Amino acid sequence: MPSDNHSDRAQDRALEGPSEDVSFEDGLAEAIHRTGDTFAPQDRAVLVNNSVTRGRRLLARRRTAAVTGSVLALAAVGIGGGYGAGLLGPDQKAAGEVGKAGKAESAQWAAEPPGTITGPTAAGGGSMTAILARLLPAGKLSETRERQIGESGGPSVVGVFDDGRGKAGISVSLSRANGLNSAQQATCPDRVFTPYDDCTETELADGARLVIFQGYEYPDRREDTKNWRAELLTSDGFLINANEYNAPSQKGAKISRADPPLNPGQLTALVTSDKWRGTLNRLPPTPPTGKEPADGTTGGVDGTVTGIDAGKTLVSLLPRGLKVTGQGGQGAEYAYVVVDDGKGLSMVQINVQPGSSDLAKELFTKATTLPDGTLLATQQGPGDKGVPGGAMWTADTLRPNGLRVVISALNAGGPHSAPSRSTPALTMKQLIAIATSKKWRAIP
Repeated sequence: MPSDNHSDRAQDRALEGPSEDVSFEDGLAEAIHRTGDTFAPQDRAVLVNNSVTRGRRLLARRRTAAVTGSVLALAAVGIGGGYGAGLLGPDQKAAGEVGKAGKAESAQWAAEPPGTITGPTAAGGGSMTAILARLLPAGKLSETRERQIGESGGPSVVGVFDDGRGKAGISVSLSRANGLNSAQQATCPDRVFTPYDDCTETELADGARLVIFQGYEYPDRREDTKNWRAELLTSDGFLINANEYNAPSQKGAKISRADPPLNPGQLTALVTSDKWRGTLNRLPPTPPTGKEPADGTTGGVDGTVTGIDAGKTLVSLLPRGLKVTGQGGQGAEYAYVVVDDGKGLSMVQINVQPGSSDLAKELFTKATTLPDGTLLATQQGPGDKGVPGGAMWTADTLRPNGLRVVISALNAGGPHSAPSRSTPALTMKQLIAIATSKKWRAIP
C-alpha cells in the first residue's frame, strides 16, 4: 500500500526514531529516495519464500516434528507461550490436568473394540499401520500409507479413520528430538500466528512433555478444516506426533464431521502408548554436532545469532510514542512486537540472519547501496492474502559481512487479524532506521 508523504512526515514528527549516527542518517536520505519500491511483485514472492526457508533453516535442523502454524515472510514461528486455565471451556481440563484426564479416559477407551484395517493394507498391515489400527477406537482404518525408518521424513503412517460419524484423516509420526530442550518443543504455538480453540501443555509423571492442540489447518480460516493433534516429547528424547482432522484428508477435502474423531483423552492415550517404543528404539542416533545429514533437516547448528537478542534490540530501537502491547519470537534470530500509537494496533517483526551473502544476487539485484556498503531494498504491499485491506511494509538490508536484517510492519495486530488502521504504525524511514542501526553490529 503506497504511503502518503504528508502522513509520513507528520508521523515522523510524532514518533521520533532512535538516535543514530547523524552522518550516516545524512547518507541515508538520498538512498531512501532512490530506493522507493525496489521489489517488483514477483520479487516479493521470492522474498517470502526465501525468507521462510532461511528463517526456518536453524529450526528445521533442530526439529523433525511438524508443527501446524503460520510462518510469515520473516521467520519461523508457532512455538512458545501457553495460556491460563481461565481461557479453557467448561468441558476442558486446565494445563497440568490432562495427564490425569488422559489416564481415566484411556482406561475407558481400552474397553472399546479396536479399529480394523480395510483396503490394500489389510493383508500386509504390519508395523505402524497395524499398531495404529489396534490403538484406535472402534471403526475402520483405510487408505493407509506408511513410511519406514530410513525413508525421507522418517517413520509415519497416514490413513482415513471412520467411526461411523464421518471419515477423518489421521496420522502418526515418530522422530528423535535432536537434543533440543523440552522448552523448545512440545509447546503450544504462539496464538498471534496460530489461532486455536484450545491448547494445553502438561508435564507427565515420567518426565515427558505433552501438548494437546485443538485448532485449524489454516490459521486464516479460509477453510474450516479442524486440526487436532497431540505431541509427546519423551524424557529420553523421542517425539511422537498424532494429527487428526474433521475431513478425510488434511487439505482439499470437504468437511465430513463437526470435530475430529478422537477427543483429547484419546489423543493422549494414542501418543503415550508403549506400542510405539519398538519403532522408536530402532531410530538411528542424532548426527554429532557440526555434521549435517544429506537432507539438511537435522544436525549441528551453525550460523546461529550470538552477541545480541533480536527482541530486546528491536524494542530498544522503536520510535518514541509507541506502546508495546504484546511481543514474542524465536530465540535470538526472530522477534515481533505489537505496538499501539493510539491509532490502532500494528505488528512489527524482525529477522536477523548471519551468513546471508548468497542472497545478494537473489533478493537485492535492484537494491540501493548505502554509504557503508549495506544493500537496502524496500517493499510496500499487501499483507496476508486472506486479509482484505492488509498492508505490510518491509525494509530488507544485507551488510557487507553477510548479515541480513529484515524488518516488516503490518497495519494490524497480527498476520491474520483484520486491519485496525490504514497503514502500519512505523513509516518506511523508521523501519530503515531500525534495520540499519549500528546495534546489529554486535552480531559477529
